Amino acid sequence: MIKISDYVTPAHHILNQYEFSPIEKLMIQKIDSSPKIYHYTSFAQFKFELTLRVNIIDAAKALNKSRLKFKTFGEAMCNPKYWILTDEGGFKLRGDVEASDAIIDIFMNGYKYGTECSTAIVIVFYKAVLSTLGPTLFNEYFSNLYLMDWKNIDDDLGIRSYQNERFYFPGDCRYFDNPDVSSRTPYWQGENVIDLGYDLYYGHGIGIKSADKMIYILNKFRKKDATVSAYLTGTVVRLNFRHLFNLYQAL
Repeated sequence: MIKISDYVTPAHHILNQYEFSPIEKLMIQKIDSSPKIYHYTSFAQFKFELTLRVNIIDAAKALNKSRLKFKTFGEAMCNPKYWILTDEGGFKLRGDVEASDAIIDIFMNGYKYGTECSTAIVIVFYKAVLSTLGPTLFNEYFSNLYLMDWKNIDDDLGIRSYQNERFYFPGDCRYFDNPDVSSRTPYWQGENVIDLGYDLYYGHGIGIKSADKMIYILNKFRKKDATVSAYLTGTVVRLNFRHLFNLYQAL
C-alpha cells in the first residue's frame, strides 16, 4: 500500500491524476499491491523514488552496453586518468578529478575497466544517483569515492540490505545464489542483479536475461554431480531513497 502524508492513496488515484511512464506505472502497481505500507512524507518524495528507480534501470542498461569487462578483484582494471587501482582490486577516485566525471567515464570508456558483479551494481547505483541529483550535488556529497563492494560504499548512498523480502520492485538489487558452484569457478557462486521489471535482470558478466535464463547460465558453473540448482533468493539491496531525497531538497 502507498501512504502519502497521512493518507493511504490507491494506485488508481495516483495514476488518474499524473502522467507516468510504463515502468513507473508498473512500480506504482507493485508497491500498491503489497500489504506492507510504504510511507512517503509527500508526493514529491514518492515521485523522487520513482525517478531514481527509473535511473537505476537506465544505468544498468547503459552499463550493459559499456563494454565493461568481467574480472575478479585480482584482475581488476580501471582508467588511471580518473581512478587509482588499489591492491584489493578497488577503484579509488583520484584527488584531481570530479566524482561525476569519473563515474561517467566508466560508461563512456568501459573497455578500460574490469571488475566483478557487486562492484558493477555499486557503479549502477552511483550513476543513477548522479543522474537524479545532478553533478553539482553529487560532487559535493560523493567526493571520496571508492568502488569495490558493499563494504566500501559512501554513507550518503544509504544502501540497505533486506533478507527474505517478499516484495520486490523494479530498480531493486537482487541476488541469484549458486550453492553447488564448481571450485574451478568460485566467482560464479552467485550473481548480483538489477531488477529491470517484466522478469528481466541485469547482471554483470551475464547481461540482461530472464530469471530462468540467469539460472540456466549459473547452473553451467556447478560442480560435477551437483544436485542443487541456482535460484533467485529473497535478498534485496535498496538505496535509502528518503535520505537521498533529503539531500536533493537541501540543494
